Amino acid sequence: MSATARAKKIAKIHSVLKKHYQPIRPAANRSVLEHLVFACCLEDSRYEQANDAFARIQEVYTGWNEVRVTTVKELAEQMTDLTDPIEAATRVKKTLYNVFESQYSWDMEYLRKENLGKATQKLNSYKSATPFVVSYLVQNALNGHSIPLDKSAMDLMLILDIVNQKEAAKWSVPGLERAVSKNLGVDFSSLLHQMSVDFRSSPFSTNYRNILLSIDSGAKDRFPKRQSKKKVVKTQESPPETKSASKAASKSASKAADAKKKAPAKPEPKKKVAKKASGTPAKKSAKTSGKTSAKKSAKAPAKKVVKKSPKKSVKTPAKKSVAKGVKKKSANKKLSKKKPR
Repeated sequence: MSATARAKKIAKIHSVLKKHYQPIRPAANRSVLEHLVFACCLEDSRYEQANDAFARIQEVYTGWNEVRVTTVKELAEQMTDLTDPIEAATRVKKTLYNVFESQYSWDMEYLRKENLGKATQKLNSYKSATPFVVSYLVQNALNGHSIPLDKSAMDLMLILDIVNQKEAAKWSVPGLERAVSKNLGVDFSSLLHQMSVDFRSSPFSTNYRNILLSIDSGAKDRFPKRQSKKKVVKTQESPPETKSASKAASKSASKAADAKKKAPAKPEPKKKVAKKASGTPAKKSAKTSGKTSAKKSAKAPAKKVVKKSPKKSVKTPAKKSVAKGVKKKSANKKLSKKKPR
């Protein structure tokens, strides 16, 4: 797009948006630091939401240092009205951290006296300060000429074909400050911000789309597209199928696990009985041997049962008789030793 064509379209944006929105001017009594925090809240959010969040921060916290050291989660709880509270809270916290680490003070009023180029360079040195925040401070705190553009405004510029993808990636709108004079910069910026945030929140609104079509009729081809109903139905139906499949798989796995646990339970009693039989007296061993021989006889052939059973019955009484004989002899020896006394 040529510079003259771009300038004409930017002028048309201003003339059309004036019919639907009222310009909003920032509070004049804010310090540079307060403008900085407010810009962090305003990015991609409405003015009413940013004012409420900014006022709540000042009420809840005793000073900016307390805001700096608080957690992002706690800070986001005070900014719930914003479009993205977590992102805004992160932006505020990191920016305050960068300011304090660079000068160990909250006084930023010296930037008003600095050369505009040096002051802008100083603001850009804060890693967390976005292009929107820097431009907002240059325009509203340092009395410079700059048009703040956040993600919502840049998306709108793409839809209106004022910038291409490469220019949007660089966060640059060539000739924007030349097309909009300095005395109209604040009004144009507020109108563009209101329209871009509204369209981002409701991209399929016919009212907002008609406003953009009155600026550029070709914007119709660049509007965000709705998802087809078929795709939505598929995405809605797929989760229940996966859940049922997972439940069935888990049930089968649990059944298999129970079967494995139950299977080895049968041979365990046999091992315990065999161990107890070796350590118990002969009477118990005889009983157990009788039971085991009976079980074996049921399973094994008849010949083997006849050969094994007499051997076990002969051995067990022999051990008993030997043990009794030993005990009697030891008792007689003790008595014979005591007689000479």
